[in-house]
Amino acid sequence: MRPIRRGDRGPAVREICTILAGLDLLVARRDDSDEFEAATEHAVRTFQQLRGLSVDGQVGAETWRALDAARWRLGARTLYQAIPDPLVGEDVRTLQERMLEMGYDVGRADGVYGARTARSVAQFQREVGVTSDGACGPHTMNALRRLGRKVIGGRPQWLRESDAFQQSGPDLVGKMIIIDPGHGGPDPGFVVPDGTLRWSEAELAYDLAARLEGRLAAAGMRVHLTRGPAPTAQLTDLARAHLANELGGDLFISLHIDGHANPEADGVATYHYGTDNGVTSTVGERLAGLVQREIVMRTGLRDCQTHAKTWELLRLTRMPAVRVEVGYLTSARDRERLTNPLFRDQVVEAVVAAVQRMYYPVDQDVPTGSIDVRELRAMVAAGARA
Repeated sequence: MRPIRRGDRGPAVREICTILAGLDLLVARRDDSDEFEAATEHAVRTFQQLRGLSVDGQVGAETWRALDAARWRLGARTLYQAIPDPLVGEDVRTLQERMLEMGYDVGRADGVYGARTARSVAQFQREVGVTSDGACGPHTMNALRRLGRKVIGGRPQWLRESDAFQQSGPDLVGKMIIIDPGHGGPDPGFVVPDGTLRWSEAELAYDLAARLEGRLAAAGMRVHLTRGPAPTAQLTDLARAHLANELGGDLFISLHIDGHANPEADGVATYHYGTDNGVTSTVGERLAGLVQREIVMRTGLRDCQTHAKTWELLRLTRMPAVRVEVGYLTSARDRERLTNPLFRDQVVEAVVAAVQRMYYPVDQDVPTGSIDVRELRAMVAAGARA
């Protein structure tokens, strides 16, 4: 869909305003107005900031889905597993976060009432003595209101995810990673002319992904790319997340190059799933930190730190996932580096080192920048010869 922005009119704008008003983000508006005004843009930006979305003041497809989900408050409707179109909403996410606080394994608080959420609700219902049907209606809501946290001394999802990584062992051999080159096909991302050349985010992201595929495969991992070098159709973030889930990867890394109207903006930033109230993919958070520190150490790019976001690409993948913005194509300094193949190799080696560190137990981690990626390949080659 074309983003709805300031100056637009119509029923869609009126519906956006109604939702924002219901969230107490938009006031002092004429009831008969259907124009996207400055106050509406400010309210949209506030909503995006609160929900961990990209803050641009426009209502694109992802912001619209988030607004639509925000209509619902927990208890306003009965929640159940619907097939094939599951219930989606802020009420589902609130329920999932509540279940996580009590120690039930709903997976990620993604706002989608799927099979895992239904099983956890059914388990809760059995334990509190209400009908165990996996649906959250009035009786289940009353039971939820009466109970507090069951897990103390740590976040239960951190314990589950950490345990899964520890049990898998430190070797990369056999583990599956999904590499997602951003944009592609009809969507080139940021495009910047440079003399007689023309650099696009999609092409550079694919080059990074292809180099990373080779390094990780040489280290023994099974690697899948979400797209090829020249896809004919645009691949949405929803489709990328669905593909990663179908493949059943252990990790998901999405590669992008950033851009900004201010040519002075530069540096690398890494994003993981997390909400404004502290619910996060803690293993994804650790992976983001490792990737960020390794890239900064090995390349000297400005450290723009790690950030929690609720982007669908991070929220709907069922494995630890990060999105890396490797420099700014609109920065002359970053662009000079990014267009150098040797620099892109440095970025790739940093990511490989971060992935390897993910599988080390926390108490056996090594200093940033100390892993020699060539040694990982040599060990795999030696094992194959043996």
